Amino acid sequence: MEGFDPGASFGHEVSQRYDDDPRGDEAETVEFLAGLAGRGDALEFAVGTGRIALPLLRAGVRVDGIELSRDMVDRLREKPGGDQVDVTMGDMSRVTTGRRYGLVYLVFNTIGNLLTQDDQVRCFQNAARHLTEDGVFVVECRIPTAPSRPGHRYLDTEQVGLDHVDLDAGRYDPLTQVLDLNHIRISGAGIRFFPIRLRLAHPPEFDLMARIAGLRLRERWGGWKGEPYDTASWRHISVYECADSAV
Repeated sequence: MEGFDPGASFGHEVSQRYDDDPRGDEAETVEFLAGLAGRGDALEFAVGTGRIALPLLRAGVRVDGIELSRDMVDRLREKPGGDQVDVTMGDMSRVTTGRRYGLVYLVFNTIGNLLTQDDQVRCFQNAARHLTEDGVFVVECRIPTAPSRPGHRYLDTEQVGLDHVDLDAGRYDPLTQVLDLNHIRISGAGIRFFPIRLRLAHPPEFDLMARIAGLRLRERWGGWKGEPYDTASWRHISVYECADSAV
């Protein structure tokens, strides 16, 4: 996507509206993660505005974060309890907090923001670097459905309202596995664009990344309530553990 800067894609404007459209499964996400964390500490890669970290903190889990966007962290700090999350600024595939955790997690398709396979492998390696011997790394991501249309381009109508229409315009490169996607909102206030770039990967590729990082798959689910992962699943929640601790 010409002119797109991944490092600046979560700036001030995005940080101010990021929490306006919750997915609706945040409570289930927190319950699942809290169960894995137990009495240990947790680290969220791409902690953002604290959508998951803050309720997890309220559930009794100490949470640290790594985040690339200063604007997102500023929004986190404005929220009640936001000053209790220790955030290390930088790339989640490279920077370290200097601590180890029983739980490291990366949710909401955010691993796709790393646009090369090498960077995604480094993300797994960085997660492993932060884990205790019995710790786990949790990744949540959609199952890719790359467009199969000629030219790997598409335009979909996402929502039609009385005063607005939401469209998705996308282009997929099968060589790099990168999807250029622009969410477009047309309303009486004008036309707004929300571009994003994602590298798509299927679960077996993530499993190989985990092996490179010294991890292995412990379990995989189709939802935060323990729904089975099967051919009908639209996402996967994968729990990885240190290979040496696996039976």
